[in-house]
This record gives sequence, structure tokens and C-alpha cells, in this order.
Amino acid sequence: MVWREISTLEEWNELFMKSSERGQVILKHSTTCPVSANALKEYEEYLTNNPNPDIDYTLVKVIQSRPVSNQIADDLSVKHESPQMIYIKDKAKYWATSHWSVTKAHMSAVLD
Repeated sequence: MVWREISTLEEWNELFMKSSERGQVILKHSTTCPVSANALKEYEEYLTNNPNPDIDYTLVKVIQSRPVSNQIADDLSVKHESPQMIYIKDKAKYWATSHWSVTKAHMSAVLD
């Protein structure tokens, strides 16, 4: 798997700081939502076909890691949604999308 899951505030803070050096993409995923299951499938399809190598890819399970999910929303001034994809550069939201807009085609258009 090309993405890693984070579940602690320490991991989030590290990722947030690292966004000054390289892009970071986060998929906020709900394990109980069919729309989120589809978004995860699209995310994984994008990652199997030569994803942008200058970006790190992360997954946050919003129910199991609620404090991390909330902190991401606070730090980036982004309304929480699930599923939600956020592209971070230089400690700021560069792009975000949610629900049915989390698609392989949409990711390719923005990230490649």
C-alpha cells in the first residue's frame, strides 16, 4: 500500500510540519459509509497507477481517530466532511474535495 494511516495527534503534527517540504494528501474515511468506501476505492486506484511521487499519501479513519480528524479541520480551517480529500502544501489547504468528487480522475487532474 502506498498510503499510511495516522491515528494520533503527534502523527498529524508531524505530517502537517512535513507539508513545508513536500505535498501531503489526506483521505478522511468513514468505515461505516458506502460513499466513503467508494472514495477509498478511487484513492487506491489512483495510487496503483503511478501516483505523483512528490506527494505523501495518508488515510485518517474519522470515527476511530476523531481527535485527529477534528484537529485537521481546525488547523486547515476546512469544514469536516467524510469522505474528504485534502491536499496540503506549506501548512495550508491547497485543494479539498468531498463525497462523490473523490475520484481517480479528479485526483489525477489536480495532483499529476
